[in-house]
Amino acid sequence: MKSRFLSLAALLLLLFGILTAEFFRLGVIEHDKWAKLADRQHYFVLKEPFHRGSFYSNTSLRKGHPEKEQKLVLEVEKYHLYADPLSIPELNKDEIRNKLADILRPGDQGYKKLTQDFNRKTHSRRLKMWLDKTEKEKILNWWNPYAKLNKIPLNALFFVSEYQRSYPFGKLLGQLLHTTQGLKDEKTNQAIPTGGLELYFDKLLQGKVGKKRLARSPRNQLELGDVIETPENGADIYLTINHVIQAIAEEELMKGVKKCKAKSGWAAMMNPKTGEILALAQYPFFDPGHYQDYYKDPILSEATKLKAVSDANEPGSVMKPLNIAIALKAGVFKPEEKIFTGKGIFKGRSKPLLDTRQHNYLNLDMAIQKSSNVYMAEIVDRLIAKKGANWYRDELVKTFGIGEKTGVEVPGETKGVLPRLGKKHPNGTLEWSLATPYSLAIGYNLQMNTLQILRAHAVFANGGILVEPTLVRKIVKQGQTLLDNTLPDRIQKFPRVLPGEITKRVVEAMQFTTKPGGTARKADVWGYTEAGKTSTSHKLVNGVYSKQANIANFVGFTPVKDPEFILIVTMDEPECRFIPGVGKNHHGGVASAPVFREIARRTLEYLGSEPDDPFGFPMQDPRFNKEKAHWMPETSRLHEMYEKWNISN
Repeated sequence: MKSRFLSLAALLLLLFGILTAEFFRLGVIEHDKWAKLADRQHYFVLKEPFHRGSFYSNTSLRKGHPEKEQKLVLEVEKYHLYADPLSIPELNKDEIRNKLADILRPGDQGYKKLTQDFNRKTHSRRLKMWLDKTEKEKILNWWNPYAKLNKIPLNALFFVSEYQRSYPFGKLLGQLLHTTQGLKDEKTNQAIPTGGLELYFDKLLQGKVGKKRLARSPRNQLELGDVIETPENGADIYLTINHVIQAIAEEELMKGVKKCKAKSGWAAMMNPKTGEILALAQYPFFDPGHYQDYYKDPILSEATKLKAVSDANEPGSVMKPLNIAIALKAGVFKPEEKIFTGKGIFKGRSKPLLDTRQHNYLNLDMAIQKSSNVYMAEIVDRLIAKKGANWYRDELVKTFGIGEKTGVEVPGETKGVLPRLGKKHPNGTLEWSLATPYSLAIGYNLQMNTLQILRAHAVFANGGILVEPTLVRKIVKQGQTLLDNTLPDRIQKFPRVLPGEITKRVVEAMQFTTKPGGTARKADVWGYTEAGKTSTSHKLVNGVYSKQANIANFVGFTPVKDPEFILIVTMDEPECRFIPGVGKNHHGGVASAPVFREIARRTLEYLGSEPDDPFGFPMQDPRFNKEKAHWMPETSRLHEMYEKWNISN
């Protein structure tokens, strides 16, 4: 008996040891494995969404008004409806499906999908996406009492929250902002940008998904879950764009495009001292809230491009002040010099250059006022003779950044085109020929985008500094400033490219443009001083310059002594026709100049900028005074001199 007892005890002890070892293996060594398996049976983990970073308007511009944050893009919470079909009794499925169909009204195809979803052997099946709060509450108000009555786990139907891009100002700034696609990346839960700032700053705007755990047990009747990993929101971008000025620009641009019957139009406004872009408008508009409609239509898709940076065209006469400044720097002429402009014959050209009307003699002020092609070619001819073509080209690049990207923070910026000496086109002809300088003198045989023109003319507005355009004031993430472009050291890095006396003299000539006898009288901003330049350039169509397709520009700044902004308005292919009493509809002085005036006038009023030309109004206005209005006495003297040089003789 004793032997049997000891054997039994040993066996029990062995079994207990084996059992203890198995418990140790399961409870300690393989604890994580079995704990995860148990969790999968009783709990499930949902993604906790984050806020994609937003864009903010620049509300610091208006004088005497406090800066108040204004979002240009909102993250609106939406809800995806999910079901746990395995937790729903078969006898309840038809009733639940029919009730959801009654609330959601998905249509025949949607009802068919609901039927399929409820028959899936899964604990998680998405039924409907992007429900708003009202729809969610309507479902819960029915579901909660129904689930309790039928003893079904409340989270047999559950919602996963998600954030969707929303635009409080609708189409405003559409081409610049762009948007994100409706469906996100399934693996990362990151939004997929369609272009614009959303694409350029995508990495910074992205956040990090959190995690929330829910119980499947019928005893856990609440749909609340524990957040086991906190989501991390993306960075916010504070733009230099002001939403009010942007709205002004878009409204006036739309009016202007319709009035001159242009194919499209765009405008860009910048602080000439800091390079901060205050507005970037384009018409036809792009509404990011309905982006699918644009990409389905080849014609509408053209409106998704930000043409101020993506499109490069031959700038035309807006190049003339730039060439004048380089010639003054080279010392090849005197501004008051009487220069013969009666022929227009230049080396390498098969045809003589022509002006809109012949002028026998001009000085600098007359040449800018009348936008003379022949005068500009004469000046550049002297420049090449004294300094050479290489020096001339280098100055165009170094002084005004021609042929170089501005570096503005948007994708797809074109570099433009500036001919290179010694380089050949694919057809074997030289990029820079004997006639090239005379084409460059009047803004042909090169290409610039709108922001490049704006940056180049800002050199005159700020007294000789080449600024770097920017759309960003600062970038902030979770209270930490990642980038601050408002600090003084950024501006201090901008190079001086022209002496102040040269820019001052060019600006004096540019002020004649908006006065009687100038090419842009309709750009005169009543009550304020301004300086600027028009251009009308023919577009290349099938390798030939078209007389019907033109680009019309006006670029200018106001007030002259301390500009609030510099603004360019571009009209693409305005209707080519003559308007009696007005002029040629497709010219910059008719198509673009009036839009400049209205955007500038309304912006100055919004900013609270005091008028600096109290007598500068239309002649029929009682406030007008010819002797006291800005630049009118100078204009009268210039007119008398022109008459004496060109008509009296």
